[in-house]
Amino acid sequence: MVGVGVEVGFRRLCSTSMGTSCETLLRELQCIWTEIGESDEDQDSMLLEIERECMNVYRRKVDEASNAKAQLHRTVAAKEAELATLMASLGDHTLYSQIEKKGSSLKEQLASVTPILEDMRVKKEERIKEFADIRAQIKKITAEITGCANQNNVSFIHTDDQDLSLRKLNEYQAQLRILQKDKSDRLQKVLEYINEVHSLCSVLGLDFAKTVGEVHPSLHETDSIQSTNISNNTLDGLSLIITKLKTEKKLRVQKLQGTVESLLELWKLMDSTEEERRRFEKVLCILRMKDEDITYSGLLSLDTIKQTEAEVERLTKLKASRMKELVFKRRSELEEICKRSHIEPDTSTAPEKTNAMIDSGLVDSSELLANIEAQIEKAKEECISRKEIMDRINKWLMACEEESWLEDYNQDQNRYSGGRGVHLNLKRAEKARVMIMKIPAMVDNLIGKTFAWEDERNMPFLYDGVRLVSILEEYKLTRQQKEEEKKRYRDQKKLQNLLLAEKEAMYGSKASPRRSNSFNRKPSYNGNGNGFMTPAPRRLSAGGATPELLTPRSYSGRQNAFSKEIRRFSTAPLNFVALPKEDNMSSFASVSGSEPESPFS
Repeated sequence: MVGVGVEVGFRRLCSTSMGTSCETLLRELQCIWTEIGESDEDQDSMLLEIERECMNVYRRKVDEASNAKAQLHRTVAAKEAELATLMASLGDHTLYSQIEKKGSSLKEQLASVTPILEDMRVKKEERIKEFADIRAQIKKITAEITGCANQNNVSFIHTDDQDLSLRKLNEYQAQLRILQKDKSDRLQKVLEYINEVHSLCSVLGLDFAKTVGEVHPSLHETDSIQSTNISNNTLDGLSLIITKLKTEKKLRVQKLQGTVESLLELWKLMDSTEEERRRFEKVLCILRMKDEDITYSGLLSLDTIKQTEAEVERLTKLKASRMKELVFKRRSELEEICKRSHIEPDTSTAPEKTNAMIDSGLVDSSELLANIEAQIEKAKEECISRKEIMDRINKWLMACEEESWLEDYNQDQNRYSGGRGVHLNLKRAEKARVMIMKIPAMVDNLIGKTFAWEDERNMPFLYDGVRLVSILEEYKLTRQQKEEEKKRYRDQKKLQNLLLAEKEAMYGSKASPRRSNSFNRKPSYNGNGNGFMTPAPRRLSAGGATPELLTPRSYSGRQNAFSKEIRRFSTAPLNFVALPKEDNMSSFASVSGSEPESPFS
């Protein structure tokens, strides 16, 4: 069919474009042959040869055209196949339908496929680079997580290299993001562990680089050649190191706390100077801090612990040589505490007894010192329990002092004379009268508080070895006797005045007879002569009422303290029955506030 088409075309070509030239050439050739004298047979023979040569030329051209067509078919088919493979590999099938719809000639098909194929080739190269980059990152991060030194040995899921689709690329990207997050979390955890190890090493005085270097060298190296190792082995190693360091820290804290407590006790016993204490001021904070709050550098180092232990050992040796002095010093402290609260100190640790026991070696000095320490603590506790009553006793004593002062003040004949400080004495006298009026209620309230204290503790409240209730009851009795004596004296004075008035009415006014010596006694002063007196409980005379008989709640049996002379109640001896007797009526003014009329009124 192709040959027929060519022949028809050739004939048309001969008949049209080449018809004129071929006919002209044939006629010119016939003319030449005629002139030459070629026969008709020769001419026909040469014409047949010419036709045969023309057919050969046409046949050769047809073969060449056929070969060219076949080559174009193969080229187009190959490119279409390659394009289809690329589109399948890249997962892009949108261009195939567009290629089918374009021109039907082979050259047009080739022209339409070639640029698309070139674009797909470029796209494939770019996609391969993306896949290679992601795979390299996955390999690297996987190697860091697994801790493999040679990344090429890392095994992970290999996929078909022909699958370069976006779906597969997204899978690799998702896998990479997961690994990157895991790496970030691990790196953060490693940094937290390293910081904690650094803090613990700083407190314990250990070499940080050596400690973490045992886990992995990259944990302390500062160069950028080797990245920080984040493998499971590294995390487990750091966790184990932290556990060991915390255990060691706890042990050292307990050890140092015990040493510091001993050091404080020795400081207190030895009265160490501030300079000696200042050297160990840093370690004292360990007693008031929790384990997790101890972050001071070197606080728990072996050097610090050894220095503290050495100081304790030194003071312990010094303590042994000064034990007698410490015992006497603690005994003095005990006596001072008891003196402030008017408590009788324990006689078992009296200085003369302790001195004899220490010299004889019958008792250990440390045990004796511990016994005195226990007595000091007991005395302090008793002082706290007696505080309220002691405060009331001090107020009562102050009121008694004011009462004594007021008595002396009332006996002063010149108390109203003009002079410096008179107005101050008048103000003090007014305040003293108000305070003295409260004494009976003050004493009763004090007795009630004392009874409550005794009932609560089932023991008597002793004041310098004497039961306080007995002293207060004696004071009440003495005060009552004093008031009765004043009353009797006032009645006697009134009777004398009546007899004197009757004599004056019968015989006229005469000079006053000499007063009886019994009324001519001078007031008794007790003190330094400046008008201030301190009342003290009076010991009743023999055969008089005993304190036990006058106490509402007296204890069964007489105590040893009552068989002795009642001890002094304050610094100055007290005398509640010292009654000054003066013929002047002003000297017998009532303690509760009665006073002769002021000449200034």
